Amino acid sequence: MKITSFNPLIVTKDPEAAIKLFEELGFERRHKKTGINDKDITSVSMKDRNGFHVDVANSDVIPQDITAIRMNVDNFDEAYELLTAHGFKNAQGEKVTDTGSSRATLMVSPSGFAINLVKHIKKN
Repeated sequence: MKITSFNPLIVTKDPEAAIKLFEELGFERRHKKTGINDKDITSVSMKDRNGFHVDVANSDVIPQDITAIRMNVDNFDEAYELLTAHGFKNAQGEKVTDTGSSRATLMVSPSGFAINLVKHIKKN
C-alpha cells in the first residue's frame, strides 16, 4: 500500500467560517465534492502556495468539530486491514462510502484520533 496524500481534515457544522479562516491564512479552494454519503455533505480541499493542504467538510450530526487526518492510498482494502489490525474501528460500522470517484470511511483509533481513509478511483 502506498500513501498518495496525507493532510488535515476538519469536519464542522460551520464550514464557511473554517474556510474563511484558512483563506485568510493564504489557502485557496482547489476542489469541492458534494453529495457525499447520499447526504448534504460537502468537502472542500484547499492548498496554499507552499503546497500545504487542508480539507474542510460539513456535518450536522457531530456534537463538536472533529479534526482528522485524510489519508489517500492506492489500495483501500490493504490500508483498511492494516488500520483494523492496529485496533481502529470504522465510524460507519461496516459501511464504506462509495461515491463513484472514491471509496472512503472514517477510521477511529483506540485512543480516539481519526483517519479518513480514501482511495480515489480514476476513470479510464
